[in-house]
Parts: sequence; structure tokens; C-alpha cells
Amino acid sequence: MSIQESIKIVPEGEIAIVEFDLVGEKVNKFSTPVMMRLKEVLGELKNSSYKAVIFKSNKPKIFIAGADIEEIKAMTTKEQFDAAVKGGQDVMNLVEDLPMPTISAINGACMGGGCEFILACDYRIASDDSSTKIGLPEIQLGILPGFGGTQRGPRVMGLQAALDIILAGKSVNSKKALKIGLVDKVVHQNLLQEQAIKWAKEIIAGGSRKRRKKFKPQGLVNGILEGPLGRGIVFKKAKEGVLKATKGHYPAPLKALEVIQKTYGMSDREAGMRIEREGFCELGTTDISKNLIHVFYLTEMVKKQNGVPGVDVKPRDVKGLGILGAGTMGGGIAYVAADKGIQVRMKDLNQEALGKGLKHASDLWMKLLKRKSIDKYQYQQKIDAVSVTTDYSGFKNLDVVVEAIVEDMGIKQKVIGECAGQMRPDAIIATNTSSLSVTEMAKGHPRPEYFAGMHFFNPVNKMPLVEVIRGEKTSDETIATIYELSKKMGKMPVVVKDGPGFLVNRLLLPYMAEAAFLMQEGMSIEVVDKAYVKEFGMPMGPFELMDEVGLDVCIKVLKIFKKAFGDRIELADCMVALEKSGRLGRKNGKGFYHYSEDGKRGDVDQSVYAALGLGQPTNPHDTKECIERGVFAMVNECSLALIEDRIVETPHEVDLAMIMGTGFPPFRGGLMKYADSVGSQYVADQLATYAANRKAPRLKPSVPLSNMAKSNSKFYK
Repeated sequence: MSIQESIKIVPEGEIAIVEFDLVGEKVNKFSTPVMMRLKEVLGELKNSSYKAVIFKSNKPKIFIAGADIEEIKAMTTKEQFDAAVKGGQDVMNLVEDLPMPTISAINGACMGGGCEFILACDYRIASDDSSTKIGLPEIQLGILPGFGGTQRGPRVMGLQAALDIILAGKSVNSKKALKIGLVDKVVHQNLLQEQAIKWAKEIIAGGSRKRRKKFKPQGLVNGILEGPLGRGIVFKKAKEGVLKATKGHYPAPLKALEVIQKTYGMSDREAGMRIEREGFCELGTTDISKNLIHVFYLTEMVKKQNGVPGVDVKPRDVKGLGILGAGTMGGGIAYVAADKGIQVRMKDLNQEALGKGLKHASDLWMKLLKRKSIDKYQYQQKIDAVSVTTDYSGFKNLDVVVEAIVEDMGIKQKVIGECAGQMRPDAIIATNTSSLSVTEMAKGHPRPEYFAGMHFFNPVNKMPLVEVIRGEKTSDETIATIYELSKKMGKMPVVVKDGPGFLVNRLLLPYMAEAAFLMQEGMSIEVVDKAYVKEFGMPMGPFELMDEVGLDVCIKVLKIFKKAFGDRIELADCMVALEKSGRLGRKNGKGFYHYSEDGKRGDVDQSVYAALGLGQPTNPHDTKECIERGVFAMVNECSLALIEDRIVETPHEVDLAMIMGTGFPPFRGGLMKYADSVGSQYVADQLATYAANRKAPRLKPSVPLSNMAKSNSKFYK
């Protein structure tokens, strides 16, 4: 079939229904051939006698997913970007300039170029289906809406709503879209085409009116803010919000804001489009955009995989999930599972513990209810999906059980064996351990092929990563099932081999341990944390992170690493003193930082230096050294984990895990992408220098990294 079949006109009397249905693709997207075909269709419509046009999609749950990212990725020069963006703008202008009224009938994802397309239409009607999401996510790729989105968005939904969507790169459901004026009507999915045709007939009967919708603010305050006097305040507040959220590391939202500020209210369409196009071209050629597109592909990769490369194995469909342990982790896991429609059975030793787990989950749903993200019926439906028990009743019906009890090998093995005896012989048990051997733990299971690790990160409702850990005897089907279950729960799974700290903690511990050595050498907690957050772009510094994880946990895992890796792991004397200090971090309100009664982090606790036997900080090192020692220590460890131990198969998985599990700055593309950008030779040379100058054998470049440095080879071949 040709591209002709992907967009076609279906006559409905005086109305033309234009159907998008890309041949051989699961989604509709705007590639160059599709845009050329759309241009042909628009030419036919312009010269036709139709009185109205309805645009719809024949793809289930997809209207138009956006532009073809592969084409954006391949472009490297401003000239290439300019030609492509100009072509897209021209097509959207043709939509806007059609002589008859146009209606977009939206069901499913309508993102990026798809959203810009509906903004060029006169009228918009959307289905109330949960799959209908409309937005402009370009900022997340380091670019800005380039097909007229910065021009038409503010005109259609007002300056404040448009800035909210464009600068955050977010999407809204149909209910919210109606509220902000992004769509005009919302109807049931089954009635969408019928209602669109009815509406088109009413418009024809009224004289086939075209419409250039201009936003009308509601209320006095909004009227002032949307007017000439208030715009300055809106732009000022928007810029402050962007800088607070991005700390200046992401140029795209600032450029988008600049474009909108220059063009808002401009009557010359071509001049406005030119300014938008120039902004897009400037951003598209940056390394930051290329890195963010790399991150986008990492997440897309997960959607297409089954967790077992090269093996055609089908995962089981998990409808019932058991959870052993109703603590914070257990309650969090119950929340993310039940939120996605999985029936959950939570077990603990007593009703009090179960009550706490249930409360944790219900509190999270209550927040959604208060924000009106869900209604009372949905809230109750989700709560009802979680049942509790103090015995194993109901476990015979479960497909998978996640164990989230105390981190003690003996207790875990005993409980896992006990649980396996109460389930179907082929049911799967997964442990949520963060540090214990999955292979060793599997000895407690009578059928270890049905046992794996499923390591969630805390807080479960916010952290996207799940490490799926393969034990020595874990079957392919078990891995594929846990991998698919993680995706069903809205998580990003990465399959890792069993080993101390698995992947993320193995890389993170040298980073945190190095911070302790920096403090011991006279660096202040504030200077080190600020360097990582403000200069490098981490979501929090190493001392903040240690407080968050729990200082006792950090020391415990460091000792496990010391036992596993020997002299390669060094513990700073101040960490040994920390163990005796009674400081646990946020959990007991006493760590490197002060904490309020409700757990909010305050300033650095200056008494910590004396408590650990240290003098007051003199800050002898520059921030470059602080950052490089911590980040390059992770790269060094990763060269061993990836090349020597094969904890994961590719650098892609390292980057995905570090971004999703630690918040490693996405604009840097991930740990491996960043290491490649500075070069293996530079990393190895700097580590060797620091190892010699600071008498720190732990920083000596590993054999795999040294071998890479000799030819300055990259992790990404």
C-alpha cells in the first residue's frame, strides 16, 4: 500500500472526513512523506466544494503522536532544521487557511505536531477516553514547538495556560483541555464521529463560519494578567519558575518563553513563524537536545523489549499481585499496582502493620483526589483493589508475589519458602531487596526458576526505575513476566545480573563514599552539594542523598561492597565515626542536615564536623575536582560492572538506570553518554592524577577503563 492510503478523504455528503491511518505503523506521526501527502490532501480540499472538514484518526488510542523523532535526530545543521520546520509550518498554515471550517475529532494521544495540527483547525472536539492526552512535549527533547505551537497556543487557550503546557512540556486530559479552552467539546468515545458530524452540519447551517478563536479570559484578575499591563508579570513569573525548575541547565524553556514574549499578539503571521523557526533551529543543533533525544530513545526501547534479548518468550498476564510486608515499600508497591488496575493482596503479621500500608496507599490517592486528577468513584475503585490479610488466604489465586520484608537473608529465605508452599506451583515470587544476593535467596524457594529480584526505588510512587534481577536459575519466562509487570505498573525496568549492589547502588556508593573523603579533606557539605546540584545538574548532592537513603543503610552497603570488592573500596574514617554518632539522616531527623518535625530539610548541621572528629571546613579543592572525583568514580566502577562483570548488556541500560534511578541529569544523556562526551582518556588521566595527588588508590583507573583510554574509545561503539 502507498502513502496515499495513510491519509484519505471519505465523503459524508457536504462534509469531508479526512482519516489518518499510517500504513504499517502503530501510530500516526508526521514524517516528511506524511507531510507531503497531507499537503496533497489539503490542496484537494481547498479546491473542493465541501462545506466542512473533519479530521480523525483510525488508530486506536492515537490521534497524531507528533513528528518523526528519527528525522529530528538525523539533522545536524541549522539549514536542515530550517527547511524541515518551514515545511511543517507551511502545512499547518494551509490547514488554517482552508476556505471551509475544520474540526479535529480527537481520540487518544495528540502530542507535539499533532497538538499543533489541531490548533490550526477552527474547532476541536475530544473523546473522554483516558487515552486522550493533548500536549506539547517538545521541551522534553530540548527543542520548542516549531509548527506554529508557540503562536497559536496562546491565542487559543490564553497566555497562562499555553505557557504552563509549553514550558513544562506537559499534556492534559480532555477534561482539563476543555477547561483551558484547548478543546471546545468533550463527548463519549463511541459518539465522537457522530457528534463531530452533527456539529459540522450545525456550522454549515449557520453559514459555514470559519473561526479564528481568540481566548477570552474569565474574571477580573485573569483579564488583567492576559492584557497588556499584566503580561509582564506573567512572563516574569514564568521565567522565575523555569529557572527554579531547571537551574539554568535547559535552554529550551527559556528560548520558548523568549519566542512567545516576542510574538504574543503579533498580527504578522509570517514574522511570528520566522521567530519561532529561528528559536527551534538554535535549539535543535545543541548537544543538550541530542542528549535528550537519546534519553527519549532509551525509554522507547523499553516499550519494545521483553527483558530477554534475542529470546521469543511471552510474559504471563499478571492480574493478581501479592505483597509480603506492608511497610512504606509494601504500601508504595500496592499503590502503583492497584493504580494501574491490578488486584493486590497485601500480607503482614498484624492488622496494625496492614493499616499503615493501606494508609500510605490511600494518602497518595487522596492527593490525586484533592488535585481533581481522579474523582471519588475512581478513588474508591482503587482503594477497593487492595485487600489485606494476616495469613496466606487468597494467595493460591495470585500470579506474582513481591516480597518486601526486613533485609535479612535468613528471614527472607524462610518466608519465601513458606509463601511458595501456599501458591500455585508455577507462581512467581520476586524480592524487593536492595543489597542481598538473589541467587542466594532463591535457595529458600523450592522452584528457583520462578524466583527473581524486583528492586523498586524509594519513594515507589515517584521513582520510575525497577531493577529486574536475574538469579543463576531464574527462567526467561520469569524475567519477561516481571519486566512486563514493571511496565504495566508504569515503571522503567532494567534487567541486571545478580551481584553486590546490582547496578545503581554499585555505581552510586563510590560517588557517596567519595563525598565523605572530600569532607574529611576539608570540604564543606554545602560547597560539595551545591557543586553537584547547581553546576553538574544532579537533583540533590551526595550528602543530601545519604541523608535521604539513611546513613546506616549507606554504611551497611559500603561494608557489603568492601567485603565483595576488597581494597578497591575504602571507607573514610569519618564514615566509621558516623556509624557511632547515632545520626541516621532524615529518618531520625539527624544527619548532615537539620530536619523539622515534619521531615523537611533545613540547613547543614554545623555540629556534624566536630561529631565526626573533623575540624571546620577550609574548602581546599575547587568544585571541578569535587565533581570529577565523584562522577568519574562512578564511571570507573561502571567500566568494571559493564565490561568485566556484564551486570548489564549495554551502556543504554546504564544510562536509563542512572537517569530513572538516581536522577542523573537527562541533559547530559546519562552516565555513559557523559563519559563519552568528555572522553575515556580524560577520565582515566584525571582519576590517575587524583589517585596520586590525594593518595587515594580507590581512584586509580580500572583495567577496562585504562584499556579504553589507550585508544580513547567510547562506551557507545
